[in-house]
Amino acid sequence: MGCLFCNIIEGKTPSKKVFENDRVYAFHDINPQAPVHILVVHKTHTKDIEETSADRAHIFSDLFEGVKEVAKLTGIAEKGYRVIINNGPAGGQIIWHMHVHVLGGKDNMGPMMAK
Repeated sequence: MGCLFCNIIEGKTPSKKVFENDRVYAFHDINPQAPVHILVVHKTHTKDIEETSADRAHIFSDLFEGVKEVAKLTGIAEKGYRVIINNGPAGGQIIWHMHVHVLGGKDNMGPMMAK
């Protein structure tokens, strides 16, 4: 089966694409937590933040350029949005391909964490 996000990038697993360039692929989350909930995934597989070495630091800038593009395309750039990276089991990561959640579409996204 391999990596779910690699399969999505390769078109083996369907997704609802929002944006794609030669470095990143962005698509709607299948379990949205906000009116707009998009995942931005780098096309170079890297498990998590710790696995992303200095020689691959471009992955971070590529992801965040993708985040900005997604925010524009979905109409959430002007009001603002939340960006989340779940890293490792304690951070809530369940797919072992580093990715960024972009959430928005509300006037107030609420507290950063539930109390």
